[in-house]
Amino acid sequence: MTDHTFRFGVVATPQDGDAWRATARRIAELGYSTLLMPDGLQLLAPFPSLAVAASVADIRVATFVLASPLRTPMAAAWDAHSMTVLTGGRFELGIGTGIPAAKQSAERLGMPYGTAAERLAQVGATIDRVRELELADGPGGVRTPVLVAAGGPKSRTLAAEKADIVTLAAGPLANTDDMAAMAEDLRAKAGDRADAIELAMNIFVIGDDVPPWTKQFMGVDADELIAADALTMLRGTPREMADELQRRRERIGTSYISVNAQFVEQFAPVVELLRDR
Repeated sequence: MTDHTFRFGVVATPQDGDAWRATARRIAELGYSTLLMPDGLQLLAPFPSLAVAASVADIRVATFVLASPLRTPMAAAWDAHSMTVLTGGRFELGIGTGIPAAKQSAERLGMPYGTAAERLAQVGATIDRVRELELADGPGGVRTPVLVAAGGPKSRTLAAEKADIVTLAAGPLANTDDMAAMAEDLRAKAGDRADAIELAMNIFVIGDDVPPWTKQFMGVDADELIAADALTMLRGTPREMADELQRRRERIGTSYISVNAQFVEQFAPVVELLRDR
């Protein structure tokens, strides 16, 4: 299904500088490849936060994902390209149309939230602006890998055309058949680019217990996730979880796996079993 080796990321948010730097160092020590950070005015700003993390640990950093209506395409591209240059190519631009809460952030920033089509167009325009900045640097410049969060058919079409990495944004109860169908549609749309696209998957729950904040965010509990055989949950021993991720890669093609920072220690043995394999 895919020639991509496994790599692993941790989705985290900073509260203060010391703890954030310690998080970045610990993630690198445990063998994770990437520290990813969400976007929104309820958090610290992602670009300076990720710049700090990249300065203290030998790790890749990524937005996961930038909400397109919160910045003009050129402003987002400027920051992204600067991050790539300053980190020596260790930055990944994750971008999407934004979750519903992004509307309030856009209003506070004085930015138009726009329709779904307009927000998706902003995603495409941001990627185009990044590529223009790279061309302006001339031969030998660094390139920013772009991750697109793609849910519906239109976003998958854009991702198939422009993204290096795609995370398939399905509902919390999506199972293997659901995700495999989305992945197959993406590959069909990508044509000759299909093999080059790295498929990513964010796992919200490691183990049998759903943290309260996760239950609130997803709107489902552990029993519902288990009954649906949902891919947002991963259970079992480290070996069983590793085997399950290998089955998912074989069926769907997902090789870039991220987990929440709450599970970083619990998931580390799985990273050890599968990293670079």
